Amino acid sequence: MPSQYEAEQPPFPDVPESKCASSDGGIYMGSVSLEEVSLEAGMMQPAHREQLYSGPGADPVVQQSLPCPEPPDPKTCSPREYLEYYIFPVLLPGLAELLHQAEKEKCFERKRTKFIACDFLTEWLYNKNLKRKDKSFTEFFSIPFVSDWLKDHPRPPIPLSLLLSEEEASLIIQSFWRGYRVRCDSEIQELRQWQKQLREERNIKKRVKEFWAKQEAKVGSKLEDSEEHEENH
Repeated sequence: MPSQYEAEQPPFPDVPESKCASSDGGIYMGSVSLEEVSLEAGMMQPAHREQLYSGPGADPVVQQSLPCPEPPDPKTCSPREYLEYYIFPVLLPGLAELLHQAEKEKCFERKRTKFIACDFLTEWLYNKNLKRKDKSFTEFFSIPFVSDWLKDHPRPPIPLSLLLSEEEASLIIQSFWRGYRVRCDSEIQELRQWQKQLREERNIKKRVKEFWAKQEAKVGSKLEDSEEHEENH
């Protein structure tokens, strides 16, 4: 999927970071605020978009020399302008990284995996925030607003079958199968049957109860003797 996605995209030349980016005006995507999640590499201006999606006969030198227009006001611009200037430059790189990670997690090969796309995208956007440029990487569950949300809305644990690697799962399956094959052996079956009859005849549970009752009686008598000895003195 990621390779197909990249193949369908037009060739992207080296586009320098735009200095026309605006940091005001955030909206919410799910539980993540775009006011908190800034742009990774500036806004993609119309001049750059014309260069990226222009026909093969266009002159890139002329197009690169076009002036960089001012970004629209996020409070008064149209929905399309807002998407092109403030949403897509942030979201599309994150979605591309999400597809690459989903391929690594084999999401396109299995029906169920431990990979949660919304968690990965939230973590990616939070760590790519320009306000956190000099800060260390923050894992998803350590993000402040995520931890606060999970305090009131805890998640069920992920099944062990999704957490195990292929090697770990194969070891467990092989161990169980070897044990099953051993238990199916006729001599082992005879031995287990003999042990069962022995337990029933000797009534092991009853004997264990009697043993512990005797031990408790001995301890109780010793305590009584020590108390009487102290009273006499």
